[in-house]
Amino acid sequence: MSDRTSPRAALREKLAGLEPLLAPACLDPLSARLAERTGFGAAYLSGGGLGFALAVSEALLTTTEVANAARQITQRSSLPLLVDGGVGFGDALHTMRAVWELEAAGASAIELEDQVAPKRAHHHKGVEHLVPVETMVQKIEAAVEARRDPALVLIARTGAVRNEGFEAALARGHAYVQAGADVLMIFPSSEEEIRRTGSEFDAPLSLMGAAGSWSTDLLQEAGFKLLIDPFTGQVVMYRALREAYRRLHADGESGEPYDELMQDYREIHEVAGLPDFYALEERTTERLDAWA
Repeated sequence: MSDRTSPRAALREKLAGLEPLLAPACLDPLSARLAERTGFGAAYLSGGGLGFALAVSEALLTTTEVANAARQITQRSSLPLLVDGGVGFGDALHTMRAVWELEAAGASAIELEDQVAPKRAHHHKGVEHLVPVETMVQKIEAAVEARRDPALVLIARTGAVRNEGFEAALARGHAYVQAGADVLMIFPSSEEEIRRTGSEFDAPLSLMGAAGSWSTDLLQEAGFKLLIDPFTGQVVMYRALREAYRRLHADGESGEPYDELMQDYREIHEVAGLPDFYALEERTTERLDAWA
């Protein structure tokens, strides 16, 4: 894509709409192209999912690894890509560099959270340690300053509901929005908290979790504009791969009807964009070989 602002403009437009935007986790270009083909309006590069795919914790990911993954996706998909920037890979200075890299990689939105840096692997077990409000505010301000394209969406995520209580989460949210966050991600634990969150903020709100955990009507009424499902796709793929490997190892065969297997295999060619490659070769190198 030559125009990197188009997906960002599309994301901004969707966030201003009435219906919540659902973004599934996409860790590579093929899954992003499949999500786009399916009709989703955005994709999410999950730090947790990428960490699992590399068989390390999200806590060990580097700025370069996340930026490279984002760049590979945005080169092959026009879906707005929301990128999990974790804790900004350090303090405010490191956050500035992360925003530079992720924006240059084509991110339409960057999510930053208020856990400690360096991030700890224990967050996968639900053990979170939050930074002081002032530290997160400094990171958000640095991210706003580092942003070159004003259309780039900055998402501020707080884990305060579970760690400090709902009222503390609201206070953090107000500070983050005031610091310049475009979207606030908060984790209400009840319908009452969802409604209260909606009444507290004018900024677009985001929710993360398995799709369908909450009523779409409730979320729309409360002003939640962005719903991120960070793990369903990866878990389902892992489950299918696990079962396929078990059958291959136990029986020495796939257990799948050959015709159906090859039909899906050919579909992968199409979703990956190979027909365009075939067409180019037919106009150039394959044509030259035919003349030889």
